Amino acid sequence: MDRNIRTVDDVMRLLDGLFAPETDRWTADGASWWDGFYADRSKPVPFFVAKPDEHLVSYLDRGLVTPGRALDLGCGPGRNALHLASRGFTVDAVDLSPTAIAWAAERAREAGAGIRFHCGDAFALTAGELAGPYDLICDSGCFHHLPPHRRVSYLALLERALAPGGHLALSCFAAGAMGSELPDAAFYRQAALHGGLAYTPESLRWIFSELTEIELRRMHDEPSDSPLFGEPFLWAALFRRVTEAGSAVV
Repeated sequence: MDRNIRTVDDVMRLLDGLFAPETDRWTADGASWWDGFYADRSKPVPFFVAKPDEHLVSYLDRGLVTPGRALDLGCGPGRNALHLASRGFTVDAVDLSPTAIAWAAERAREAGAGIRFHCGDAFALTAGELAGPYDLICDSGCFHHLPPHRRVSYLALLERALAPGGHLALSCFAAGAMGSELPDAAFYRQAALHGGLAYTPESLRWIFSELTEIELRRMHDEPSDSPLFGEPFLWAALFRRVTEAGSAVV
C-alpha cells in the first residue's frame, strides 16, 4: 500500500508520471529526447540559428527592459543568452539537455561571453544554483512544452526568482497557428502533449494575471537574411512583476 502523497511536489511528480515516458519534455528524464533533437546541428530547425528573438531585441531597443540580471529558461543553443550578455546583462541560462548546453557554451566561448550555464530541470535547481532575483526571465519555447499542472511550478519559479519590477519575456505557440488546442484535461486522458500546447491571448493573460501586461502580439516574421529570429506562429509577450497590493512598478 502506497500513501506517499504529502506535498505539492509529491502531487506534481504523480501527475508527471501519468504521461507516457516518450512524451516527457520537461523533467530531467526528458533530457535524452532533447539531446537527440540537438545532436544534428545541420538540421533546418529555425531556432538553431545564432539569432536573438526579434521581440527581445525590440524590448531592449525601446528601453522597455534594461540591463541587469537575466535568466534564460530552456536556453537551447544559447542564442538569446548570448544577445543578453552582449547587451550588458549578467546571464544564467538553463536547459535540460547536456547537448544543448555544450553547444551554447561553445558559442559563448567563441563570443567571449561569461554566461553561467546550468544543465538540469529549472524547477528542481536550487535557489543557490539559480541565484536570483532576476530583472529579466526570458523563455523562448519552454512554457508551451509544459503539461498544465506544471504551470503551477512555473508560476512558483517566477514568484521566487523574478525581482519586483522585473520582466518576463515569453514566446509560445499561438492558437490557430501551431500547437495543440485540446482542453487541459484531454492531455491527461491521452497521456501525451501532442508536441506542445497552444495558447490564446486570453489564456496567457489569465495564467499570468499576477503580472502586468506590457505587450502581447504575434512574433514578427523575419526573413532568412535578417539578424533576428521571428516566426508568426508564436506569441511574443512581455509581462512585469507587480509590487504589493497589485500596484505596477513604473
